[in-house]
Amino acid sequence: MSRASLEKKPREVAKMFDGVARGYDRTNSVLTLGYDRRWREMTRRVLDAQPGERILDLAAGTGVSTVAFARGGAWCVAADFSVGMLSSGASREVPKVAADAMRLPFANDSFDAVTVVFGIRNFFDTEAALAEMRRVVKPGGRLLVCEFSQPRFKPFRTVFHWGMKRVAPTIARVVSSNPEAYRYLGESIKDWHSQRGLAEIVAKAGWSDVEWMNLTFGMVALHRAKKR
Repeated sequence: MSRASLEKKPREVAKMFDGVARGYDRTNSVLTLGYDRRWREMTRRVLDAQPGERILDLAAGTGVSTVAFARGGAWCVAADFSVGMLSSGASREVPKVAADAMRLPFANDSFDAVTVVFGIRNFFDTEAALAEMRRVVKPGGRLLVCEFSQPRFKPFRTVFHWGMKRVAPTIARVVSSNPEAYRYLGESIKDWHSQRGLAEIVAKAGWSDVEWMNLTFGMVALHRAKKR
């Protein structure tokens, strides 16, 4: 079994996700009691992709979110540096590209929007990746990030982190192809930025009009911004 360290070395992270790809979507639904579907649906609604728009779904994994974003007629591409994850989503009929968030294989001003759904905390350099995302988005284009965050109510936050550290790996032993990876995932959530902390990094990367919205008591947050 493989897992990544919190140093988030790209090869470690890619290898870990290759190992967890089989059964990844099922495991997420079990661990979140199905809330992952609600969070993705809210992300889709906030993005509000329009027919003819070009959307880059980065860290797309098996393409679950990409397919949802494309329902309204937008052209959406799933990009991820884990080839195993993309291969596990082979049945989903959206374009797929193996890509590193630090060096995206796209021209400047190529997309109307870029999204990251439950993946940004795995990037080696968050600010550099956000700047690279900004490069490939058109002026006036938008960023939307859905990620686990820090619940504001301290008792709930404590229980949440305890569950991700203790309970999630136990459940993953039953339903995941790589249960060891879920130790890292729980640790990375606890180590992740607050809502305001991530907003400040987004702004430092050059995005404007940064705002966020809490979901499920702040367990998850949506961050939105624009490129001027």
